[in-house]
Amino acid sequence: MKDPDDPDTEGGKSGSKSEGKQSSRSQAQDDNTDDLYTEEEESYLSDEFDEEDMEESFRSTPDYFQSTGGTLEPLPAVKEDSEEHLKMSESFFYNYSELVAPPTVSPESKLPLDFLVLEHSFGYDCKKRANLLLLDSSTVLYIAGNQLVLLDFKTKEQMYLQSSSGQGIGAIGVHPEKTYFAVAEKGSFPKIIIYAYPSLKPYRILRDGTENAYAYVNFNSAGTLLASVGCHPDYKITIWNWRDELPILRTKAFSQDVFKVTFNPEDEEQLTTAGSGHIKFWTMAYTFTGLKLQGSLGRFGKTATTDIEGYTELPDGKVLSGSEWGNLLLWDGSLIKVELCRIGMKPCHQGPINQIMLDEGEVITAGSDGCIRIWDFETIDTADIVDESGLLEIEPINELQVDKNVNLFSLIKMSEIGNNYWLAQDASGAIWKLDLSFSNITQDPECLFSFHSGPIEALAISPLTYIMATTALDCSVRIYDFASKTLLIQMKFKQGGTSLAWVPQSVSFSASQIIIGFEDGVVRILELYDPKGLTIFAGRKKVLDAELQLKYVFKPHTAEVTALAYEREGEILATGSKDKTVFFFNVEKDYKPIGYLNTPGPVRQLMWSPASHPESTILIICENGYILESPCPTIENIDDHDVVSYEIQDALLRCFHFTSVKSKILRLLEIKRRERQKELKEKEKAARRMRLALEREEAGEGEVLEEELPEEEEEDEEEEEAPLPEIFIPARPSPVLCGFYSGPGKFWVSLGHYDSGFLYHCQFPPYVSGSDFQKQKDEAFDFRRLENTDDNPVQTISFSNKKTMMFCGMRNGAIRLYVLSEGDDSSLVSLKDYWHFNVHDNNYGYIKSLASSFDDKFLVTVGADSNIFVFNIAAGFLVKKRVKAKVPSPRLGIELEFSPDDIEDPKAYSIENARRKREHDKLMKEVEEIKAKKREHIRALRNEFLNLLTMNKELPVHMQFKRTDFNIDAKIHADINKHTIFKMTKVENELAWEKQKYELGLKKLQSRFRDPLENDIVIVYAIQSDHQIASYRLVKPSKYSKIKRQSQSERRASKVERFEKEGSRKESQKEQGASVSTREESIVDKGKKGRPRTLSEIMVENQIEKTKKIVQQADRAQLKILQRRKEWEELYKSKPDDDYEDPKDVQAIKEAQTCMGDFNLKTAPDYKIPEHMRINAAKKEEELGVLDSMAYGKKRYMNKCILSLRDLKLAVVEEIQCVVQELKNIQLSIPASKHVPLPQVPQIYPEEVPERRFQYDEETLLRFKRKQQKREDEPHASKQTISGSIGGGGLGFLKLSSGKEGDLTTRDSLSRSSKASAFLELPKSLEFEKAEPSEVEMEIIKRNEVKHLYMQQYLCNRIKELTMTFDAELHLLRHRKLKLDTKMKLSDLHHVTLFQEMLLLKNFEKQENILQERVNSLDKEEQDMQWKINETLKEMEEKKNEINRLQEQEKALYAGFQSALGENNKFANFLMKVLKKKIKRAKKKEVEGDAEEDEESEESSEEESSLESDEDASGSEDEVFDDSICPTNCDENLFELALQLREKRLDIEEALVEEKKIVDNLKKEYDTISKKVKVVATNLNAAEEALEAYQREKQQRLNELLVVIPLKLHQIEYMVFGEVPNDLSGTLVFSNHSLSRLQERIVQLHDENIKQQKLNKECRERRKVLIREKREMAKTILKMEETVRDLMISKFGRVINLEALQTLSVNSTLEELKIKKLRKEIANAKELRMWEEKIAQVRWELMMKTKEHTRKLHQMNDLVVEKKKLDSRLNTLQNQQGNAFQGPRKADEVAKRKVMELVQLQSEKILALKEEIAVLRKKGGLILPPIIHPQVDETNLTDE
Repeated sequence: MKDPDDPDTEGGKSGSKSEGKQSSRSQAQDDNTDDLYTEEEESYLSDEFDEEDMEESFRSTPDYFQSTGGTLEPLPAVKEDSEEHLKMSESFFYNYSELVAPPTVSPESKLPLDFLVLEHSFGYDCKKRANLLLLDSSTVLYIAGNQLVLLDFKTKEQMYLQSSSGQGIGAIGVHPEKTYFAVAEKGSFPKIIIYAYPSLKPYRILRDGTENAYAYVNFNSAGTLLASVGCHPDYKITIWNWRDELPILRTKAFSQDVFKVTFNPEDEEQLTTAGSGHIKFWTMAYTFTGLKLQGSLGRFGKTATTDIEGYTELPDGKVLSGSEWGNLLLWDGSLIKVELCRIGMKPCHQGPINQIMLDEGEVITAGSDGCIRIWDFETIDTADIVDESGLLEIEPINELQVDKNVNLFSLIKMSEIGNNYWLAQDASGAIWKLDLSFSNITQDPECLFSFHSGPIEALAISPLTYIMATTALDCSVRIYDFASKTLLIQMKFKQGGTSLAWVPQSVSFSASQIIIGFEDGVVRILELYDPKGLTIFAGRKKVLDAELQLKYVFKPHTAEVTALAYEREGEILATGSKDKTVFFFNVEKDYKPIGYLNTPGPVRQLMWSPASHPESTILIICENGYILESPCPTIENIDDHDVVSYEIQDALLRCFHFTSVKSKILRLLEIKRRERQKELKEKEKAARRMRLALEREEAGEGEVLEEELPEEEEEDEEEEEAPLPEIFIPARPSPVLCGFYSGPGKFWVSLGHYDSGFLYHCQFPPYVSGSDFQKQKDEAFDFRRLENTDDNPVQTISFSNKKTMMFCGMRNGAIRLYVLSEGDDSSLVSLKDYWHFNVHDNNYGYIKSLASSFDDKFLVTVGADSNIFVFNIAAGFLVKKRVKAKVPSPRLGIELEFSPDDIEDPKAYSIENARRKREHDKLMKEVEEIKAKKREHIRALRNEFLNLLTMNKELPVHMQFKRTDFNIDAKIHADINKHTIFKMTKVENELAWEKQKYELGLKKLQSRFRDPLENDIVIVYAIQSDHQIASYRLVKPSKYSKIKRQSQSERRASKVERFEKEGSRKESQKEQGASVSTREESIVDKGKKGRPRTLSEIMVENQIEKTKKIVQQADRAQLKILQRRKEWEELYKSKPDDDYEDPKDVQAIKEAQTCMGDFNLKTAPDYKIPEHMRINAAKKEEELGVLDSMAYGKKRYMNKCILSLRDLKLAVVEEIQCVVQELKNIQLSIPASKHVPLPQVPQIYPEEVPERRFQYDEETLLRFKRKQQKREDEPHASKQTISGSIGGGGLGFLKLSSGKEGDLTTRDSLSRSSKASAFLELPKSLEFEKAEPSEVEMEIIKRNEVKHLYMQQYLCNRIKELTMTFDAELHLLRHRKLKLDTKMKLSDLHHVTLFQEMLLLKNFEKQENILQERVNSLDKEEQDMQWKINETLKEMEEKKNEINRLQEQEKALYAGFQSALGENNKFANFLMKVLKKKIKRAKKKEVEGDAEEDEESEESSEEESSLESDEDASGSEDEVFDDSICPTNCDENLFELALQLREKRLDIEEALVEEKKIVDNLKKEYDTISKKVKVVATNLNAAEEALEAYQREKQQRLNELLVVIPLKLHQIEYMVFGEVPNDLSGTLVFSNHSLSRLQERIVQLHDENIKQQKLNKECRERRKVLIREKREMAKTILKMEETVRDLMISKFGRVINLEALQTLSVNSTLEELKIKKLRKEIANAKELRMWEEKIAQVRWELMMKTKEHTRKLHQMNDLVVEKKKLDSRLNTLQNQQGNAFQGPRKADEVAKRKVMELVQLQSEKILALKEEIAVLRKKGGLILPPIIHPQVDETNLTDE
């Protein structure tokens, strides 16, 4: 390979990679290809790559690339005809200067490429993913727009690598060995360039990996592979063999943004990608089509879908990823295994987790909350879910909070031995150095570098020195010394900065002030000074290079400040904002507000007119296409308190409303182009005309005429021109991006969207007072076209201080520099030569601002990609030494000045709003004063009116005025009432929502607490004791008692039963079909019987009937034989095998095995759960429902009893009240000394009637309100007083009405009260004078007294009886309830146990259902296959039986033919050969309903094929014989029979072959299914074992549940030394029933054992008897067989087969052949008669023809005679004319010959028909086609 230092023969330029582009380099290519590759290797570079590189290469100079940190190296050429991609040479490097995209210069420009040289980069794209990589211990790598920056963070020196595409860099990656790094770019089909480090030489180039841009690149752990993933639109993932520049695998990663792709460090064949709403797991696998990349998309399941920024692969293949809400997700396969959070359900991080790493057995996570947490790897690796939430709580081992407002994006470990230092990328704009050792000497986080975060909004450069200021939305203002490449100072605020300007020297002579506008509308002026010039006090902190101090602060706007501009004299400051206002301030008076102007749109830019203009005006550029010009506002000395509003009224504003003219410009350019083309054509035409004239003159032909011009010219004139571009004006105006003054009233603007591509020169129209700006439509009067800016508009424009250069910042982040001639700053005539360079990011790095230094030696650009670039203008000026800018010295006394109060509240009033607020408050204060005066006046009038009313009342009644007399106007009262009603309605409407809200709340409370309640607690108190009984608070039955869901773990039945049903159904259908077919046949037979029969048909039918009878006899014999054989077979089948077992014994053994079972404890590890004892969640729910139903029923019954007892108490109390009232009435009529104390009436407590709590009326509500007020007045009242009041008042504030109390009375109480009142009729006190009673009266009084005393005692006893009876009922019911309470407590304990078991079973249910479904499916599959096997075996058995039947038919055929031959037949061998002869015959066509001619043709074809087969077979035999002719003296019937039987034999053999083929196929199918059955059986066993293991695990988990069993001491029988031990864990709990059953089972088993021994003995004796009987029966059978054999020999002479003899007694085949022969003879006879009739008809026709011919001959003879007579006459008249008629005529001879031929033809036809008839009479005759003779033209004969 050629060294970079070697001299270049081509003038210092290296060979190009493109062979066809420049021929001058071909020699250099041929010379350099030898050193490019190693031995036995060929060059590998595609033609497409060469062309791209040549197209992207521009003119460059070595100095430029050296200045940007690149290296110059000649690029060796490669061979053109490379056919294979082989391994590239390890020593091969590309030339950096040929790769990078240099600046572009206009074609005719003489500007050098190094006109601007990158000096330094102050920015950092901190929000770009993985934009911080470590190359060595002190060098980091990051992307800055189109540059790749290599930063030494110790020396802070930078090196730069330029993008090769010029369209930005997408991603970077570093090789694990730090010797290479990959730069993945942006653009159309971008490249990935692998650079060597530290040489920085381009080592490899990877092409065509994506369409637009790369999102991420990553090397594998070995460094041999590289993975890349693209951005929109293809999102393509590619695996590269980067050393050979070959893609290995490529596929689409996802349909949304992919953030990251990485290799698994433990397995390089596994990759992971993550991004927007997804994570995907990839595997490189070999398939039948080769190596493929197979992806499995992660499924979130119940977890919410999230964007995944950070993840890491664990060694066992699992993946740990973050989430947007801060939790960790552990992925196993493609499912989330568990979600990890902190204790207390707190997230692992507050916000997204951006990076996860595995380092030294610890998991490190970095989040957007600025925290780094260390987690235990083992805890995470073995994590699993513990409940249905899917969350697992863990705590970090260590934790580090980096700082406030830190957003950690990525971490990189530094390779320092003995230290655990990391570099962190902070998305808030910093690079941190972190110590994660977590020891006693751990260092605090160190911020190495600080940058702007997000788009940089504004830039300003000092007019005196190399200092610049920037601001961004990250709320910071930064001051840089760009000459010494240092950050001087930064200052933070609450809001982000949006605009910035350096205060001119006319305001601040030292240029120490900067003014910043913020997004909340605040404007701040900061003063910059060097703190070293201040007086140094002891204990002062470290002195910085510069400091900032707040000088002024004010808020003129309500939205972000977008523009700041000082008037040319520095007297006025103008600020513009998006709130559509421009504010003016008086600078000399400490920025006192002057006023503001309203604009028709958001302000984009402000610019004061330069000093060359006669008047000071301001240019206001709005975003929406409005450009305003306002004169400088006048400064008036008006007191600030007198100003109502700062709005400037009647300002002389001139407006220019831009209207799109681009389409007109394009149309004009097109017209000019066509005119130029037309002029060129005219010139060419004139030249041709002159040339042609000269040629004519030389030839002497005269002048050229117009008509003689060539036809091409005429055609050119006739061509129609294409239509011009249409005028188009966009519906939405294009935004104005920037502009500047060109002269008084004139300006240039740049627009975006449709109108981009031009600079428009505009002029303000004359001022018109009161004109509407929105109706204006103004157009530019001039333009300048900017090349290649149609889709890339100029975003900002800046001029050098000397106005010799115009700098344009483009939307795609590029810089464009135009060199202006002197005095060309306004007309832009020389706007042709430009220098263009891509600097910032092409996608989102549009340039926000750019400016040159005060001496035009530096250019600074800031972009939306957070980057700041400093360029050196003109290569001649290079900063050789590190120059340091001079910071302004502090003003005298600056340290004593107090900073003004800052405006930190974003909601603070602006200057105008504050002024308006002050005026509004002042106005409101005046209004309130007026209102107060009016109120005071109304109050005085009201008091006066009240005094008048009082005076009116004091007057006499007849003198008083009525109240209505005071009404001055009735309408007023009506209006007042109407207004009152309106207010009430309004209040109701206002409270409607509250009313509805509380109603809904009440309904919800009722539905939640009252509706489910079936019975509330009712407490019934005893009357004479303290006993009480309470009902159960009974809710409605639970869901478990209602729902009964189907269990999924039960096996489903197989398809065998369904197939059997279908088979039976099909058989029934077949039977129905058969019956239908028999009916159809009977109908056909009936149809046949309907016609008359001939004699031949009667003979055939008689023969058929005779044959049928004979066949039936043979069939009956055959049936007997078959029946006997079947009986024998059944008998042999019933014979038990040697290993036969009695089904009863088998069943008994099975029952014994089932019943005996495995008596291991359920806690044993080898316990096997029986099938009937397996439990699942459905069964447990059903069991729980049964328990709930039982408890519910018992509680409900008890509640009914308690309620009936409560009703009884109510009735008793009612009756006692009546009785007490009667006692009171009685005691009125008896002396007081004899009064019995009245018994106390029992009290009804509120707890006894809880339903009354929901009964209320208005009085109840008012009482409740009074009680609530009383409680509020007496908040410290005691609870006893409250309870006493409630008890005394019955139901407290709920007082029942009389009607409701009356409902409690019963019929019995009423009847009893009526009876009691019947005994006593109290005397009515009469108003008579008292008199002494008589004796009779005294007697009556005494009797009444005795009666009343009796009634008094009776009623008291009645009250006692009622109370005692009720108390007794309550005691009995209470005793029953206590027992029920015990049972209910036990049921509650059992309910808890069942519920715990149900929850546990539900956890197991999902996996159990999966296993059970697998078992069911395999079992179903096995049953289906077993059914198929059975069907196949059945079909095979049927086919075997069919084969046996065919073989039996063949044997019977031979036997029948042998019997038909008889004995001593001399033609037996010949006929047997005919029968056995093998014939190849064609397949028969089975066509029903053919005509007889078709049958004959088939028979002829069969006979022909038989003849051919005979000829073929005869060649193999020793003797050749003809089987088509019956030998002489041979019985023709036997010969015909042999031929027929041969056909039948051939049919049987063909059927045998077919059946055997079917049997073979069935065997193959059987073998295949058998193998499948084995596999399925193996899988089924494995599945059942897995299910059994899972059941065992489930049982073990169930065993771990604690079950409460209450036991009494007498139930504990486990004693140790006669005492109950303390530890009962080793005991078993049995029920008494189970224990007694086990004891009884011992006795039963003992009895069964004795019984089985006895039965075994009897069976042995029985077996001996059966063996003896079997021997005797065998001897008897032998004797009978010998007898039968002797009888056969004596009768037949040999042993014969009687069954075959019976079968051959009737030759059915021969009879069938005879019937067939008879039918054939009848048919032949019919055909013979038909042919005889045809012959007779032909003879008749021949005779008629002959007669006609004879008649014509006679006519001819007569004519001849007559002719002779005429001839003789004529001869007599003319002797010499008769010679011509003497011989015979030629026509007569021809006619005679034709007649003879016709007769001959007819005779031949007759002979042929006779021969055919003779052949048809014989079976073996061959019918030849008739002989065809040429047709005879009989018409000629008739005509002649």
